[in-house]
Amino acid sequence: MTKEEERKGSSEWREFFWNPRTHELLGRTASSWGLILLFYIIFYLFLSGMFVLTMYVMLLTLDDYKPTWQDRLATPGMMIRPKGQQLEISFSVSDTESWDEYVQNLNTFLAPYNNSYQVQTNDNCVPDQYFIQEDSGEVRNNPKRSCQFNRTMLEECSGISDRSYGYRTGQPCVLIKLNRVIGMLPGKDGQSPYVSCAAKKEDSDNMGQLVYFPPNGTFNLMYYPYYGKRAQVNYTQPLVAVKFLNMSLNSDVNVECKINSNTIAAGGERDKFAGRVNFKLRINQQ
Repeated sequence: MTKEEERKGSSEWREFFWNPRTHELLGRTASSWGLILLFYIIFYLFLSGMFVLTMYVMLLTLDDYKPTWQDRLATPGMMIRPKGQQLEISFSVSDTESWDEYVQNLNTFLAPYNNSYQVQTNDNCVPDQYFIQEDSGEVRNNPKRSCQFNRTMLEECSGISDRSYGYRTGQPCVLIKLNRVIGMLPGKDGQSPYVSCAAKKEDSDNMGQLVYFPPNGTFNLMYYPYYGKRAQVNYTQPLVAVKFLNMSLNSDVNVECKINSNTIAAGGERDKFAGRVNFKLRINQQ
């Protein structure tokens, strides 16, 4: 390419960027650029307005206290306290430090269940029947009241008579709770759901005897239905405590606890936390 051709190409590029004769910038006049800018301003303002209007209409359909749509599982999940690492509870009876973390975890978890707090904030309800609190037309019955679940109901696993929850003597307590589901009615005909625990088949000889608190391991119907965190601000989840009385020492025991109810479907194999919880328990002598 000759120098004359290079100068010609450079001149054409400069004229495309800014043509002093026609006063065009990048091939367009100022009025043309102005019209394009005006079009995009109007276009994006319109899109923003549509987005704001859509959000406003959607928010009008939402309820501050109850979800408009609820795609819940047919069977709620379960969880334990203390849950340890990866749902494994392992400690040595003679080593205080090995189980002190579990005790502190239970103390913290059970603090809202203290009798003094429950008496101040919640009602002494009639057992074995649902505590229904319906709204009256458009008049909200909020905040809704909740039933007392006193810590003393856990008896030997309350941490009151035995501050170590049985870990000091090799008879540990494990607390079980059922996940909250708004509007769930977990029993009918006055039959409350209850928890049952058993060892896996290969560990059945090592688990020993169990005792449940409250008696029979029931979640009483009076704690249901649950109306949501904002509508039922003082709601206290019912608990079931399982105490392992004479489990074999120095052995891993795989335990499965499940919910039994005449309205809650049994969980399937595809979801290991649906209506049940599996954990490993090991008690070492030293």
